Amino acid sequence: MTQALLQTKGLQLAFGGVVAADNIDFELHEGERLAVIGQNGAGKTTFINICTGFIRPSGGSVSFDGRDITRLTPRAIVQRGISRSFQLPQLFLEHTVRDCIRLAAAGRSGKLRIWTPLGKVIPETEIDHILELVNLRERADELCSLLPEGQRKLLDIAMALVLRPKLMIMDEPTSGVSTDEKHGLMAIIMRVLDEQKITSIFVEHDVDIVTRYATRVAAWISGRIAADGKPDEVLNNPEIRRNVIGE
Repeated sequence: MTQALLQTKGLQLAFGGVVAADNIDFELHEGERLAVIGQNGAGKTTFINICTGFIRPSGGSVSFDGRDITRLTPRAIVQRGISRSFQLPQLFLEHTVRDCIRLAAAGRSGKLRIWTPLGKVIPETEIDHILELVNLRERADELCSLLPEGQRKLLDIAMALVLRPKLMIMDEPTSGVSTDEKHGLMAIIMRVLDEQKITSIFVEHDVDIVTRYATRVAAWISGRIAADGKPDEVLNNPEIRRNVIGE
């Protein structure tokens, strides 16, 4: 098997008496769509926060593309090729959709300074292309605050895409989105990631979304990976059905 794109070894972290990462050994390979599932407090978000530099583990290591990233800052990890979106979209609500892409691109290039015109950070054609990918081209010059939740999620993804990642990590991309819109939203996201050849991890509670869009599922229970494999195998595992899905 080829070298893992993302790998953790012996990952450990506890908050007081709560174990959030219990000696986690994990590998993710290029091209996979991994759904991370688990009850609230199981350690899902802690895991992605460790992998993206927002939390440092008390033990173990994280490697990306063959290089140790355990102690790197979130900015340095982004520059290595990992982007993420958040459960609550991290947007500049007082700016336009187009300016949000410009500001994200400035983080990629490091070119933005007080005296640098924002319009010089990224070519307009690149902005238009990215917004076209997520079906937001027609809203490019509107304020972000006017977007409905589903389109805010897509803009958050677009801002991560402009960083040109190898791996996209998404924390509950369908949360806050109506049931009728969830599948359409995920279809757009996964189409874009496939076209751009970006590997993905997404935290998700909706079993229908997991079944349709994941190629692999990892189920967390009490800071450990209780099951990891193909969606039908994990979702039909009696322990997972009882302790994660809630049947």
